[in-house]
Amino acid sequence: MNVKVVYLARLREALGCSEEMLTLASASVTTTATLGDVLAMLRERGEPWSYELGEGRAVRAAINHDMADADAAVRDGDEIAFFPPVTGG
Repeated sequence: MNVKVVYLARLREALGCSEEMLTLASASVTTTATLGDVLAMLRERGEPWSYELGEGRAVRAAINHDMADADAAVRDGDEIAFFPPVTGG
């Protein structure tokens, strides 16, 4: 399964890239890949990934432009974006 991962704002600078194609292990018929699986895979790369995308860090995620939690299903061809929370006035 292939997904496009996009990094926005401070994540783009900290990770040194704005986007990449990521190949996930094939999910079996009974298992679905989740956003949490993608995060775990990225964190396994070590620093700076494990820090910037780590537990407790202020990072939001969207799948195909819809806000998503770690248990959201990820499908082949999806676009996943990671970004810091944004405030405005």
